[in-house]
Amino acid sequence: MRLVNEKRLVKTGKILHLDGDRRYSQKAVKTYKKMGLDAIVKNIPENKQAQMVRPLLEKYNPDILVITGHDAYYRKKRSGNNYKNTSNFVLAVKEARKYESSHEKLFIIAGACQSNYEELIRAGANFASSPKRINIHALDPAIIAISISKTENTKELNVIELLNKTKCGKDGIGGIKSYGSMYVGYPR
Repeated sequence: MRLVNEKRLVKTGKILHLDGDRRYSQKAVKTYKKMGLDAIVKNIPENKQAQMVRPLLEKYNPDILVITGHDAYYRKKRSGNNYKNTSNFVLAVKEARKYESSHEKLFIIAGACQSNYEELIRAGANFASSPKRINIHALDPAIIAISISKTENTKELNVIELLNKTKCGKDGIGGIKSYGSMYVGYPR
């Protein structure tokens, strides 16, 4: 907890961010630092995230988990799996939910450009991309994580307002009813 002023102590939610793209990982680090948040960002290829997520959750014990990187929807592919990395993200979300099943104890934001939103939500994500299978902005998942981290744990997030803070809005990211992860204390 850090003292915000003499009347209020604040503990923002701790973020663990896994990103398959090194450049975007670095952008996320700068964004979290600028906001003064407790965030660990790891550059991990999408196909390794599911096997790495559990040890990292155990090591860092975050309140918020971001699982992202690159994805694509192949409209003409007929194999049944029309996505480049959605299945990797789904596996990582499922592994994370084995570690913590509660959507209120571990907030998960998952997916990337054109990901299968419905599958990610079914797997256990609180927020996911991409309901309209569009390209999202690289920092949209981080924007969601920041908002969760800086909202009191007793306050319900206004999902529509939250999605409007992202570059792509509700077409790029969607989510379920959630509360914040910030704890506020009052010194004597």
